[in-house]
Amino acid sequence: MPSKLDQLRAMTTVVADTGDMDSIQVFKPTDSTTNPSLILKAAQLPAYARLVNEAVAWARKRGAPVGAATDRLAVDFGVELTRIVPGRVSTEVDADLSFDAAGTIAKARTLIADYEARGVGRERILIKIASTWEGAEAAAVLQREGIDCNLTLMFSLAQAIACADAGAFLVSPFVGRILDWHVKAGGGPYTGETDPGVQSVRAIYAYYKTYGVKTVVMGASFRNAGEIEALAGCDRLTISPHLLDALAHDQGPLARKMSPDAPGPAPARIAMDENRFRWMLNEDAMATEKLAEGIRIFAHDLAALREMVGRQLALAT
Repeated sequence: MPSKLDQLRAMTTVVADTGDMDSIQVFKPTDSTTNPSLILKAAQLPAYARLVNEAVAWARKRGAPVGAATDRLAVDFGVELTRIVPGRVSTEVDADLSFDAAGTIAKARTLIADYEARGVGRERILIKIASTWEGAEAAAVLQREGIDCNLTLMFSLAQAIACADAGAFLVSPFVGRILDWHVKAGGGPYTGETDPGVQSVRAIYAYYKTYGVKTVVMGASFRNAGEIEALAGCDRLTISPHLLDALAHDQGPLARKMSPDAPGPAPARIAMDENRFRWMLNEDAMATEKLAEGIRIFAHDLAALREMVGRQLALAT
């Protein structure tokens, strides 16, 4: 019998959730996603010192600020990833722009221009943006310009509806972080079927498929293989290397759990506007807290990345 990873590939597009290119070459996913935390981790590995050195040398030559150097580094990683995966690579806009629609739009255009200057077409890239109201506003503009967006840090149906209304190419509901919140609140124990993160993704999937929303649903942030198995059949799943390895070594049967032909029950269609979005998010303590926390974590790791690159720039001058 084929491995569970091979069985999963037959029903779901598998995406690598890492900046480690060696892992990607081993598991051969279709797409790859990165974020500031993953780039920070990868940039500290000796194998990728050359990418840090390239970004620092580029910034030094032009007298560019640290922020431009870290943008360059993110695109350096992205370019390398496009040489490994056949599909899309996601590159994240600065987390500290999560509530700045105009700033997000400007940064996305800068990143895409850098990719295109290096021969990587925008059809290979997804711009990752936090699923705030401002993020959805930015995505609406970018999608009209042919810049496809991945709306990340998603924890609620309200976020999913706003991002779908914006025409986002893809959304990334975070499974494991939802589970973390409920466990901390005293919930559980949970199985793959009862996992609140799994149920959140299934609810978004059902809503999209029921109402003909074209936005791709990509489950993300997994804590265990059971969550992944419970979402088999979802449009895409972005999976860390250690869970890809676990699935690759499991020869058991994998049943399809999600299908556009039977998406499950969905509530009445919701006409979303800013007031309703903010109220629905406010009423969901888990989504409110995890969105804020996720933005803080990414912003913290982005600041650490800037500090690391800044030290290199200072040594190079």
